[in-house]
Amino acid sequence: MLPDSQLTDEQVGAATASTLQVPFIVLSKLSIPKDVFRIIPEKIAHRQKAIAFARDADGVKVATANPGNQAFFASVAKKTGQRIHLYFATERDIETTLQTYKKVLQTTIDELLKEDIHKAMVTGLEDPPVAKIVDVLIDGAYQDKASDIHIEPEEKDCLIRFRIDGVLRDVARVPKTLHDRIITRIKVLSSLRTDEHLSAQDGKMRLALTEEDLDIRVSIIPITGGEKAVLRLLSSRSRQYTLTDLGMSEGDLAKVTNAFNKSYGMILSTGPTGCGKTTSIYAITKILNTREKNITTIEDPVEYRIIGANQVQVNAKTNLTFANGLRSILRQDPNIIFVGEIRDNETAAIAVNAALTGHLVLSTLHTNDAATAIPRLTDMKIEPFLVASTVNVIIAQRLVRKICDACKTTNMMATDELKHHIPAEAIKKHLGDTAEVTTYKGRGCNICHSTGYSGRVGIFEVLEVTKAIRQKITQRNDSDAIADEARKEGMSTMLDDGLDKVAKGVTTVEEVIRVTKVEFL
Repeated sequence: MLPDSQLTDEQVGAATASTLQVPFIVLSKLSIPKDVFRIIPEKIAHRQKAIAFARDADGVKVATANPGNQAFFASVAKKTGQRIHLYFATERDIETTLQTYKKVLQTTIDELLKEDIHKAMVTGLEDPPVAKIVDVLIDGAYQDKASDIHIEPEEKDCLIRFRIDGVLRDVARVPKTLHDRIITRIKVLSSLRTDEHLSAQDGKMRLALTEEDLDIRVSIIPITGGEKAVLRLLSSRSRQYTLTDLGMSEGDLAKVTNAFNKSYGMILSTGPTGCGKTTSIYAITKILNTREKNITTIEDPVEYRIIGANQVQVNAKTNLTFANGLRSILRQDPNIIFVGEIRDNETAAIAVNAALTGHLVLSTLHTNDAATAIPRLTDMKIEPFLVASTVNVIIAQRLVRKICDACKTTNMMATDELKHHIPAEAIKKHLGDTAEVTTYKGRGCNICHSTGYSGRVGIFEVLEVTKAIRQKITQRNDSDAIADEARKEGMSTMLDDGLDKVAKGVTTVEEVIRVTKVEFL
């Protein structure tokens, strides 16, 4: 049984259905006939949040997250000529069910190859089928919530892989003869040179999907078997997250809120590439974005459009670097400045100067934990007393995969086994002091691709620069001493936050160990 504070999607759905006085259904536990599933076309099902799941002489059963949409259900009744019986299903259940029935990307491509490609070989028409394949790949990746599409030439064919929840998965293969045409199609959409095959090229495109206009960043490099393309999907879904959605605890959120409510100083988000630093900064920027404030950003690249903010794209060709751009931004009367990344001494010096002179500066830095950001800045020739007086808070984070709600189950683990990987005091603090501790895992199902995981959440370490920490910094103490002082003052480490999420059934011990790389034997 899950902790009281950790209600499952199914429990929330059942309570909502009871309130609405509509029967409750869990679609992920059903096998829906294909002809019934197609009663409501997939794109319309996504938009209307409704799925037809059963049909008999008495009528058509439709699961929906919006039972009040009577006009739509009347149109379905008119189309089928039958009565519609409404059931309530959660949005997440509907979304995962739509994904499950879309897990036929290889089949879709094979059908295109059989029909369109065959015609193309006969008639000489190349673009239409290739265009369809590219559209199918991008739409499939979007529906699967993939962050990247990898298109890789191999000896006999072209491999398509999606990065989902931070892990690459093989999803389809197409004949090697089509690889160059697919790459050419991507180059055309991205306004890249189609006659250049021996140099790396970077570009971007925008594709109109049913759900949104999707921005895509494109990178193409020559490898031994041909050209490899990686498409980064910049979905607006990532912009909707709040810090709570990202997994930040109440205590850490209070520290961050206190920091960004100041009109000056610096907020740093640290961690390796792909750990969600920029998403966290965007979530803070979203809170601060009001008409009374002038927010200006300098980024490389500008990943998401923030309505109301002035966003500057770094451009090496015109010498618009982070440092030069930041100098210009300071003449634009900003209240809040977001510097995409502090990469060098010059950018660090200007950012610190801006934080000293009445601006709130948000930025990211590549360090392993929160405390290490301090010596990283001093390595960039920033005097310790300047670091101490400008930095308000440092957020370190990692991303762990969440346990799939559809197949979550309890998992008893021996405490002695855990002690080989995690300090005993941490186990006792978060999981209990017994011979066996209760954790959770996913059994694996069709919704989570049999991985047991679905989605990701952040684990955080928030270091608030207090009076005692400032003193440590000005005395040139190392990162270990600063981290020890922060822990004495109540800072939760990423391991602490991760184990807290393990206890709540959000993620697994293996995931926490994987991303924090605990070295304890």
